[in-house]
Amino acid sequence: MPASTPRSMAIPGELDGGGGAAAHVMFIPSAGMAHLVPFFRFITALSSHGVRCSVMTVLPTVSDAEADHFAALFAALPSIQRVDFNLLPLDASAFPGTDPFLLRWEALRRSAHLLDRLIAGAYPRVSAVVTDVTLASHVIPVAKQLQLPCHVLYISSATMLSLVAYFPIHLDKKQDDDDAGAGGGVGDVDIPGVRRIRQSSLPQPLHDLNHLFTRQFIDNGRALSQADGILVNTFDALEPMALAALRDGKVVPGFPPVYAIGLLKSSSSPSSSSSSIFTEAGEKQAAAAASPVIAWLGEQPARSVVYIAFGSRIAVSHEQIREMGAGLEASGCRFLWVLKTTVVDREDTAEPRDVLGDEFLERVKGRGMVTKGWVEQEAVLRHAAVGLFLSHSGWNSVTEAAACGVPLLAWPRGGDQRVNAMALESGGVGVWMERWSWDGEDGIVSGREIGEKVKAAMADAAVRARAARASQEAAMAVAEGGTSHRSMQEFIGKLKATT
Repeated sequence: MPASTPRSMAIPGELDGGGGAAAHVMFIPSAGMAHLVPFFRFITALSSHGVRCSVMTVLPTVSDAEADHFAALFAALPSIQRVDFNLLPLDASAFPGTDPFLLRWEALRRSAHLLDRLIAGAYPRVSAVVTDVTLASHVIPVAKQLQLPCHVLYISSATMLSLVAYFPIHLDKKQDDDDAGAGGGVGDVDIPGVRRIRQSSLPQPLHDLNHLFTRQFIDNGRALSQADGILVNTFDALEPMALAALRDGKVVPGFPPVYAIGLLKSSSSPSSSSSSIFTEAGEKQAAAAASPVIAWLGEQPARSVVYIAFGSRIAVSHEQIREMGAGLEASGCRFLWVLKTTVVDREDTAEPRDVLGDEFLERVKGRGMVTKGWVEQEAVLRHAAVGLFLSHSGWNSVTEAAACGVPLLAWPRGGDQRVNAMALESGGVGVWMERWSWDGEDGIVSGREIGEKVKAAMADAAVRARAARASQEAAMAVAEGGTSHRSMQEFIGKLKATT
């Protein structure tokens, strides 16, 4: 399992001010854009602080978007070393009907014992490892065997992190209760110092303790206590209770340090001085500005457009898509809709007209744009024409909306998204449509209800004011002396102390 040839060799002292070897962090990310985007942003941030970074890459990727973003990262930041990781074969037939990204997580976990040679053979010597929570139970022991500190970059909310960390304890207590004669399934989860998560808001697979996802979730939750630190893309003002409970050991006694380092910026953000990681040769902003989406937004009045997107992995049924279309049409609002009908982008062959019909597209022509494929979401959310984001409440979408001051109308579809919706609503970023169904639940949300809620949210000045305040708090957190800025400096200092 050879590592690829390093992209560049280190010169002792070149990145640490001349005193000695720079910190060298090996990043071991997981699969899926929701996981990769915050990793790439964090890598960019660390690189700008003189930390040498290597990235473990698994190719081929599950989706085209992942492959494109990996290529862009290495093209834009030549100092990043790429280390190829060849996975052991995984018999997918043993897991019929399983999400392809979940299968990739399992393949990564089962091949993790091969990581030690790749990490130990890297040059210059690796001084720390940063991995994804989906790999924590397998990567942390490898790092410990190599006597390296291992940190977890958690890609969702601090509230969700508290659930991951506490869920194994909850199950242990539940088992004791069941042995005493109680029952009733997984039940609601009362996270000390945070909140109660109703069973109906838990990620759907957790209702089945034998599900592959659940087994991974439990193993990784237990492993978090062995990490040297947990980094979270959030900020103190957004999730004060969850962060305090994690740091104070209320959720799990003796929990590792938690660094709230958000909101992580895209390197294409206006305030960013580093090179773009999402386009070769730093041309992303020009490409985004020239795109049909941005051009169309430029023709719309300020705060008049509803942006609709449900992330890189969420596929909505055709029936629900048609109801959404009816609702958007009935709302009378202008809209930009990123349509997705399959989990994996390279399998999505349906065109908007195949699902919505030519008649619908003709009726909304001029005030509605329906598109497919990857959209530079931050460029959309920063645009003055956008006034509302109808979203699945994936955490990257939540943080991008918060940074841009665009209120969210949250419609969770699965996974961590109902927990995230709780966090975004309490943090003032938007409104959670708690009664709207998600994957696996019966019922279609009617176009009439969707239209009414969209129209009301667009007209709600209080919602806009709360979102604007959250944006100001996010900016203050990453400014010099802010809570997230201090957390980042503390973490970098810890890294450099290990070299």
